[in-house]
Amino acid sequence: MGPHPAVAAIRLAVRRVLHDILNDHHTPEASQHERPPAPLVLVACSGGADSMALASALAFEAPRLGIRAGGVTVDHGLQTGSDLRAAEVVLRLRELGLDPVESAPVTVGREGGPEAAARDARYAALDAAAERHGAAAVLLGHTRDDQAETVLLGLARGSGIRSLSGMAAVSGADGRYRRPFLQLDRQTARKACMVQSLPVWDDPHNADPAYTRSRLRHEGLPALEKALGKGVVEALARTAQLSRDDADALDAWAGQAESSVRDAAGLLECAKLYALPPAVRRRILRRAAIEAGAPAGSLFARHIEEVDRLITGWRGQGVINLPGKVVAQRQGGRLVIRQG
Repeated sequence: MGPHPAVAAIRLAVRRVLHDILNDHHTPEASQHERPPAPLVLVACSGGADSMALASALAFEAPRLGIRAGGVTVDHGLQTGSDLRAAEVVLRLRELGLDPVESAPVTVGREGGPEAAARDARYAALDAAAERHGAAAVLLGHTRDDQAETVLLGLARGSGIRSLSGMAAVSGADGRYRRPFLQLDRQTARKACMVQSLPVWDDPHNADPAYTRSRLRHEGLPALEKALGKGVVEALARTAQLSRDDADALDAWAGQAESSVRDAAGLLECAKLYALPPAVRRRILRRAAIEAGAPAGSLFARHIEEVDRLITGWRGQGVINLPGKVVAQRQGGRLVIRQG
């Protein structure tokens, strides 16, 4: 008899990602007599059901593919006893056979709100751990349910198609972050933990209505399912993939078009920008603002729309102030975006 269907599903998802990692790090030019060192893959584990299921699948699949497997748990320090919780997670990961395993304490700031600040601190710690251990990849336990929540949050922000594309299966520098569970629901991960008798920790923040994602999870999505019927989560996840495909195509178009709308001095020409489709033009404007020093995370659709009006609705407007002390203004038929 094979494993429980939930366990089989998580293992298959992880196996596919590990094969991708091996292919990405294969060096055909290496001598047949040289055996490259086994790549190291880390799992980011909070101790919750999603990441514990991921850790167990990694521990099972990695040795069968000649991959070393380790783990990192990030201690955000936001709750009393968080250090003890992190120590327990480290112990559980070692019991699964993962090595190296470590706890990474972080200090969470306030910029961008509590959820964004915690996320920034967490990824900085994971990046540091990956660099320190020379890891080929870091696995994250985001599920299809998380993807649906991310799409709805993007929709609420009104930030365009890119925000509707949710989380990428592969992201980060050199494709460091991999999300094997984006096609699996949260219940499958929890069931896999239960049938394997894996202890899990339920973060109280996930049920705290003070956090936007928590309210969406426990109030917003259930209300949508009640009004629209089952299948909302699957539809939102599908929307994320379709939106990502469209956004990637438009980004590529904008990248190719950018050089054609700059003059010999590298300045953006308003007439040539005006001739482009709005979706392409605004991507060029956003990229120019970021290159000038505007933080990508603070640059919203409304900022780009204001700059876009310098192209499409020119009435002698003055300087447009953007995040990061960046300014945009129209001068002699050229759009100048620079530090103020």
